[in-house]
Amino acid sequence: MSLPPLVEPADELTVDEVRRYSRHLIIPDVGMDGQKRLKNAKVLVVGAGGLGSPALLYLAAAGVGTLGIIDFDVVDESNLQRQVIHGQSDVGRPKAESARDSIKEVNPNVTVILHQDRLDSDNALEIFADYDLILDGTDNFATRYLVNDAAVILNKPYVWGSIYRFDGQVSVFWNEYGPQYRDLYPEPPPPGMVPSCAEGGVLGVLCASIGSVMVNEAIKLITGIGDPLVGRLLIFDALEMTWREVKVRKDPDTEPVTELIDYEAFCGVVSDEASEAAAGSTITAGELKDLLDNKPDDIFLVDVREKNEYEIVSIPGATLIPKGEFLNGKAFEKLPQDKRVVLHCKSGVRSAEALAAVKAAGFADAVHVGGGVLAWVNQVDPSLPSY
Repeated sequence: MSLPPLVEPADELTVDEVRRYSRHLIIPDVGMDGQKRLKNAKVLVVGAGGLGSPALLYLAAAGVGTLGIIDFDVVDESNLQRQVIHGQSDVGRPKAESARDSIKEVNPNVTVILHQDRLDSDNALEIFADYDLILDGTDNFATRYLVNDAAVILNKPYVWGSIYRFDGQVSVFWNEYGPQYRDLYPEPPPPGMVPSCAEGGVLGVLCASIGSVMVNEAIKLITGIGDPLVGRLLIFDALEMTWREVKVRKDPDTEPVTELIDYEAFCGVVSDEASEAAAGSTITAGELKDLLDNKPDDIFLVDVREKNEYEIVSIPGATLIPKGEFLNGKAFEKLPQDKRVVLHCKSGVRSAEALAAVKAAGFADAVHVGGGVLAWVNQVDPSLPSY
């Protein structure tokens, strides 16, 4: 389905801009008119991470006149495996500022606007209102639903991308012309069901594959060329090197979006059962160290992460029993009856889910470690690697 151009063309291109964009200008479908539309476009990228990095670089290179960046995080060394807009010297810097500097190196003609606050229901509509198009490269469901709902209320199109390990997805949602994100995912998955990239990992180069497709869609929408991915979900498997397409249609039962809500509560960070189990049954990394130093024979320390994570770094004395074994019941025969069970994971989310199952099985005095391995590394043994 072809759509009208999203942006009116700028008045002119300078001589320098003609030289810079000459390879676009000689494409009949883009030409001077299309490049002027790109120059006049205002695109907001939500997240300067795995998908935002290649997207921002290619949007800048393409000549999008104004780029907004929403990101309140700082560059971590673990980001550099895939977030190519940042470099080693940027570690510790705000991602938005690092991204801005890289964009200026790619194309000094681009105006960059930084939004270094956490995107939430209080500021989303105000921020989005100034842009023609939104690119959503976030990795959590709460923000994805927030972006969708704000775009629906403001009647703005947005390009959505998602990555996990070797798999990627891309689509264009525009409620005026086709489905929205809620038509594809009416409800978020149960808390803890879908790991984030931080928990499950992602092949670094996958970000480039999906991010470049997102920019391709943005260029088509801005200039009015081609057939945008409205009503279509593109799915990429990097291991099989296959692309396939799934039709997405408007669901007549989808409730109209009229206001923004509490998206953390809507999606849930952890389940109600996990929250209840963790209440009063959470210890700190420091308290775990005291137990291991003074009463090691009284506790049974369990690491509920996956084997590959355990091989990266582990707390001394921990026994590996992945969370899935607690959910299917296989873990309980491995737990001693005469010791206090202490669970931990990477950050505390998965161990809280496992704790709910352990308490339901009768281990009333079981606890979990708030902050998990990350807290242990930060507070107890900084010599260990973090991931």
